[in-house]
Amino acid sequence: MNSKISYRIEHNPAYASLILDVPANETVMVEASAMAAMDANLQMKSKMKGGLMKGIGRMLGGESLFINEFTAQGTSGELYISPGVPGDVQHYHVSKEISLMVQSSGFVACSPEVEIDTKFQGFKGFFSGESLFLIKATGNGDFWFSSYGAIVEIPVDGDYVVDTGYIVAFEDTLKYSVENIGGLSFKSLRTGIFGGEGLVCRFSGQGRLWIQSHNIVPLINFLNPFRPTKSN
Repeated sequence: MNSKISYRIEHNPAYASLILDVPANETVMVEASAMAAMDANLQMKSKMKGGLMKGIGRMLGGESLFINEFTAQGTSGELYISPGVPGDVQHYHVSKEISLMVQSSGFVACSPEVEIDTKFQGFKGFFSGESLFLIKATGNGDFWFSSYGAIVEIPVDGDYVVDTGYIVAFEDTLKYSVENIGGLSFKSLRTGIFGGEGLVCRFSGQGRLWIQSHNIVPLINFLNPFRPTKSN
């Protein structure tokens, strides 16, 4: 389906940037700190979306999403957006019939017609290793999400299994459950390296699934011995 907002994705799949042509007097919602450059007629306003706040602890846990609103004043304006990690960007048109579930770090931008909410998934939301939350996009409009590495779209019809560290997004027509196949105990998950090792997500039904070509946790594990440490 065509986007209401003209856009192009450049330098994908490794270092993708999203360029939006915001129509006159229209608004787009963008991940906080993702704006790289913009025309001077774009006006920015910060706000928070997703879930009611019940204390700072829940905010730090990721239940709310900080975003910036960009509005083109008088004439159209071009907006350059760069996601936080090197990877790909994908466009999706959210409809009233199908909602999109996205890993908590995957949101890039959306049109104001899209409602964004963070849905606590408990242990089922243990995808990225960074939080227990998923973003749910509903409504009728444009939505862009990002990944670490390239994005691969998979049409699911039946059952499909994915390592949790590679899941980027999926349509809510798919049912899912997280299974432990590596013999890890809950204690080892709490005290060891997070990121889905030993955990897979089993999808069932019909719908589209997007996975990323790389998992950021092995990179973190590789770099960890090189990080600066204090000497006594």
